[in-house]
Amino acid sequence: MRKALLWASTNRWLSQRLPERPFVRRAVRKFMPGEKLEDALGEAAGLREEGIPTLVTTLGENVETAEETRESVAEYVRAMDLAEEMGLDLEVSIKPTHLGLDQDPELAVENVGALAARAEGHGTLWIDMEGSYYTEATLSLYRAVRRRHVNVGLCIQSYLRRTADDLESLMEFGPRIRLVKGAYAEPAEIAFPDKRDVDESYLALARRLVDHLGNGGDGFLGLGTHDPAMIGPLSADAAAAGLDGSRFEIEMLYGIGRREQRRLVRNGTPLRVLISYGGAWFPWYMRRLAERPANIWFVARSMFR
Repeated sequence: MRKALLWASTNRWLSQRLPERPFVRRAVRKFMPGEKLEDALGEAAGLREEGIPTLVTTLGENVETAEETRESVAEYVRAMDLAEEMGLDLEVSIKPTHLGLDQDPELAVENVGALAARAEGHGTLWIDMEGSYYTEATLSLYRAVRRRHVNVGLCIQSYLRRTADDLESLMEFGPRIRLVKGAYAEPAEIAFPDKRDVDESYLALARRLVDHLGNGGDGFLGLGTHDPAMIGPLSADAAAAGLDGSRFEIEMLYGIGRREQRRLVRNGTPLRVLISYGGAWFPWYMRRLAERPANIWFVARSMFR
């Protein structure tokens, strides 16, 4: 099922036709409040009332022109402007291929640097990690922007075999890291095919950062996961290391695990929720389903509403 969903995420024919189906649009609302920035910010305001800060990302990858990258920059600046006006504790997460990585690495550095400058004083600007084809270029992008802006963070993926070495190469920066398992289709020589190995890698990477931070090192750790087997022990490790919300948080997706999100807030565990929006949601949605194929039943039920 997971392989089929990841295949669907890259299929152009499906991405053009399935989003037109009403039952698909109904089902996607479980994970996304709407296609407009105002939809995302409205939900962010509601979560603020529950004591939950937020992240936003506008969906879209592999834009084709430099002009499109500038439109992406303008959209993220608008998001930060409106969030500031609304008094939201809100950060922004971007995809490198949405900001020029396919066209010119220097264009991507310029665009991401401009957003990092705008975000200064308002939290972290997060750089997402895409498929393994872009891993090296994304690491280079992060390093270039990080040399000028302390407030830039990077997503790394525990399912890639190279990630432990990549993390060590980043430690000199006192990195701000969002750790996820990974949601792209990758060959076994690049990514661990066994979930147990992915989980072991996740725990090892997280604990490396907890130890670094607990011993006075610079940086930040965001655990991007809904997995209780990760959240429980790693939250305990972070608490034992004396890490508060300025250095550690759980990062969960909008619409998933609401009961767990409320439990974390009640227990005083730092939490931030990522809200996605935009019209180019199909590949992202298929990857969300692939992360937890049980959500297919939610889609099936939506067909009959």
